[in-house]
Amino acid sequence: MSEAQLKTYSNLIDGKSISAQSGRSLDMIDPCSGRAFATIPDSDDVDINSAVCAAQSALDGSWGRMAPVERSRIMHRWSQLIMENFEELAALESRDTGKPITAGRADITATARYFEFYAGAADKLHGQVIPYLDGYSVNVHRVPYGVTAHIIPWNYPAQQFGRSVGPALAVGNAAVVKPSEDACLTTLVMSQLALEAGLPAGALNIVSGLGDRAGAALANHPGINFMSFTGSPRVGTLVQQATANHFVGCTLELGGKSPQLVFADADLDKALPVVVKAIIQHAGQTCSAGSRILVQNEIYNEFMTQVSAQFSKVRVGTPDMDLDCGPVMNAKQQQLVEGFRVDATSSGIELLAEGVFAEGLDRSGFWVKPALFGNVPRDHRLACDEVFGPLLSAIPFEDESDAIKLANATDYGLVGSVWTKDGNRQQRVAKRMNCGQVFINNFGAGGGVELPFGGMKKSGHGREKGFVALEHFTTTKTIVHFHE
Repeated sequence: MSEAQLKTYSNLIDGKSISAQSGRSLDMIDPCSGRAFATIPDSDDVDINSAVCAAQSALDGSWGRMAPVERSRIMHRWSQLIMENFEELAALESRDTGKPITAGRADITATARYFEFYAGAADKLHGQVIPYLDGYSVNVHRVPYGVTAHIIPWNYPAQQFGRSVGPALAVGNAAVVKPSEDACLTTLVMSQLALEAGLPAGALNIVSGLGDRAGAALANHPGINFMSFTGSPRVGTLVQQATANHFVGCTLELGGKSPQLVFADADLDKALPVVVKAIIQHAGQTCSAGSRILVQNEIYNEFMTQVSAQFSKVRVGTPDMDLDCGPVMNAKQQQLVEGFRVDATSSGIELLAEGVFAEGLDRSGFWVKPALFGNVPRDHRLACDEVFGPLLSAIPFEDESDAIKLANATDYGLVGSVWTKDGNRQQRVAKRMNCGQVFINNFGAGGGVELPFGGMKKSGHGREKGFVALEHFTTTKTIVHFHE
C-alpha cells in the first residue's frame, strides 16, 4: 500500500480534528504483515500544550459547571454510540493489535460497559458530614483534580481508554490522553463519538505520538493535576519522577508475573482450559497474564501431561481466522520473546509443548509460537521476569507454605489464582498472596469493570476499575463552617 493510500487519523484537541503542528506523522504497522496500513500524528510538546490548555478552558467553561447528572447522560449516549459502531470498532481493534476478532469484540463490549458503568456512577459519589464541635458544621466534598493525564498502552487500547478516561470524566475532570503509537486507532475514533454524544470541546483531548516525545511532554507538563499510566516499570519510574517535579500524584499499573497455584485436590478438568487461556490470551501480552503455573508435586507429572496436550493444540493466526491467539505487537516484542525462548533452551529447560501456526501466514508478521516450559528453575529469568508473550513456566512446589513462598518470589504483585477444593486453604492462601487480585478456582473475570484493579510491589500502585476509581480521580475538600 502506497503512502497516499494509507488512511490518515487525526488528534482531537479542543473539539477539533487536527494533525500534529509539526506536520510529522507515524505509520501504523499491521502486526500480521509488518506493513503500514494507516498514519497518525507524530505530536510533540507543542501539541501537548495545546491539549492541556484546551482541557483547562473546558474546566473553566461549561464542562466545569456541568451537573453530574448531565455528565452521566453524555456518557450514556457515548456508550450507546460505541455499541452502534460495534463491528467497525472491533475490526479496527483487532487489526491494530493483531488479536482474534472474537477478542476484539470482547474488548469493545467491555469498553462500552466502562462508559455505561461510570455514567451510572457519575451522580452517586457522595461526600460526608462530620459531627464536630458545638457551633460547627463540617462537610467533606469529593472534587475533581482538574486536568488529568492518561498514558495508555498498546495491548488493550480500547479497554484501557474506557477504564482510565471513564471515571476521570465521570467525576468532572478534563482529560488529555496520549495513546500508544503502536495501537491507538479505536481511541481516536471513539473520541469523535464522544463529541457526537455531546461532550463539550476540550473536555477530552487525544494526542498521538511517541512516548519519549509526546508522552514525556505530557508527564512533565506543569498544567496537569493527576496522571494515570499503564506500561512498563522502567517507563513508569520516569513518569512518576516527572510528575513529582510538579507535586502531581499518579496511578501506575506496571505489569506482572502472575502465579496460578494448582493444589493436589484441585479439579484438574476445570483448571486445564483456564490455565492455558490465561497465558495465550492476546499472545501473552496481558499485564495480568498467568505466566507461572505452580503445581503441587503429587500431581505435577499428571497435570503437566494434560497441559502439554492442551497447549500443543493452541493455534496462532490472523484476526479473521479467529483462532486462539495472534502475533505479538511489533518486531521489538517478537525479538524480546524469542530471546527468552532461546535463553530457556540454552539453559537446558525442558520444552514440554508448543502451539502451531496456521497455514498461509505472512511470515513478515510478528509471529511467536506459544511455548510451555517445565521444571523451570525458580531463580531463572523465565520464572522471575515479565515476558509479555505466550511463554508459560511450570514449576512444582511441595506444600502450602512452599506454594505461597514461590507465588510471592518475584518483584511483581498484580494477579494470582488458587485452585483447590479446600475452602480454608482458599482463604489462607489468598490472604497471604502479595497481589492486588486473587481468583479462586478461576482466573480473570472478563472485562471486570466493577472489580478494583491494581498491583503491589513492582506492579505499581493505585487502583482503577470499579467504584474505587472514582475516588482515585478525585480529592477531598473539607469545609468547616462556624455558626456565630
